[in-house]
Amino acid sequence: MIKTKIALFLVCLFTFFSNSLLAQEVIIELGPDEIGLNETFSIKVTITNDKIKSYDEFPDILGFQKQGISQSSSMNIINGQVSSTNSIIQYYKPNRKGEFTLERFSVKINGNNYSSPGKKISVVDPRSSQRQGVFDPFDDLFGRRDREEPEFIEIEDDAFFASSVDKNEVFVGEGFNVSLAFYMSETNQAPFQFYEPGRQLDEILKKMKPSKAWEENFNITNIQPERVTLNGKNWIKYKVYEATFFPFSDGEITIPPIAWEMIKYKVAKNPTFFGSNRLEDFKTFYSSAKTIKVKPLPQHPLRNEVSVGVFQLRENISQLNVQTGEGFTYNFSISGEGNINSISPPRTRQIHKLNTYDPNVRQQINRGMGKIRGSKEFNYYLTINEPGEVKLADHFEWIYFNPVLAKYDTLRPKAVVNVTGESKVNQAISKQRLGGIYDLIELESNKLSYQRYKYYFSLFINLLLVGSVILLAVLIMRRSNG
Repeated sequence: MIKTKIALFLVCLFTFFSNSLLAQEVIIELGPDEIGLNETFSIKVTITNDKIKSYDEFPDILGFQKQGISQSSSMNIINGQVSSTNSIIQYYKPNRKGEFTLERFSVKINGNNYSSPGKKISVVDPRSSQRQGVFDPFDDLFGRRDREEPEFIEIEDDAFFASSVDKNEVFVGEGFNVSLAFYMSETNQAPFQFYEPGRQLDEILKKMKPSKAWEENFNITNIQPERVTLNGKNWIKYKVYEATFFPFSDGEITIPPIAWEMIKYKVAKNPTFFGSNRLEDFKTFYSSAKTIKVKPLPQHPLRNEVSVGVFQLRENISQLNVQTGEGFTYNFSISGEGNINSISPPRTRQIHKLNTYDPNVRQQINRGMGKIRGSKEFNYYLTINEPGEVKLADHFEWIYFNPVLAKYDTLRPKAVVNVTGESKVNQAISKQRLGGIYDLIELESNKLSYQRYKYYFSLFINLLLVGSVILLAVLIMRRSNG
């Protein structure tokens, strides 16, 4: 019984290791040693019993140009046992005749590196009958090794890449929206796929971003299709970048022409059930340049300090009836469309009957529909020292420039506070620092100090004596000469 269990265990163990070794088989096949100038060389990587989930770039070959990548897969069932293979093929087209060397290289497949020793490649005159060293994975199974390779053709596309701006002219500090998107008509038949959009965007933004402007990035993380209509035609829009810029100075801002690369597949002229029916290729699209004119703000004492946008005031006060000296909170909130980050606190006028402390600040920014909207709240703690009716409009004001109306405007509170109780103005004054000479009273000594004046007096006497000696010497020299 024990011997039977041990034998069964060994059989299972052997089967496990056999399957593991089978699952990890990766083969790198290189094209023929000699090809014609009108033929292609290939590097083929085949993995058994697993899918190709990721792969690195294939090596460059001096004297050859990469032509594209194709993938194929197959499945075999022999004696009830299922095995599968997945292949990826990189094609190379020779640029000229001659002897070339494919150096030793490695390629990363599914996170693991696999190496090949390379080989010598001889490129000869074009051949009348093109034969390539790449074959369909099912050729051996069905005896089709000698069949011709499929011919791939490029389908005419109906697509373009564009940069868009929502305004051609703005004031200093006024926002304008910039977006980059790939457009494909609903009737387009050419197959496309995005090619490393993150890397491309990094390079584009280094050249595109204005240096003298504040950027509010919409942070697009997923490229989602959006149906739009342009000139009466339906398109699928894939937005890859969107931001609003707020210029710091007048002049012109130029969005340069932008190159955007897409994977565009060539398709087999005569599709078959077996093998790959499309070939990976690339196409670069170019957007046109855009220019935005930035106008200076009209003359105003605060034109270098004010915010620009369309704003409203929302105020909230904890109580409208208070006692003198009693503290209460007042919320001065500015909301609207514009550069929320640039909003500064309202201007205040300090008067003895009202005490204002530095506010707590909170802001919220919403990015959507091509606009930057939000609010900035200034939460004040106030005390009033004299009874009566106090209009907060006499104490707070916020000046801004409205680009829609092209004029300056001021937001003032509407709240009126009723204050009762005894006046505490004198008490408030006594708690304030008087400054100036009063600040020195506690610091200076109360002893008489005459040493300082003695020093200045001695210096004056010495200078007077030196001057007298010099004058006497001049008079003696004149008399001697006479």
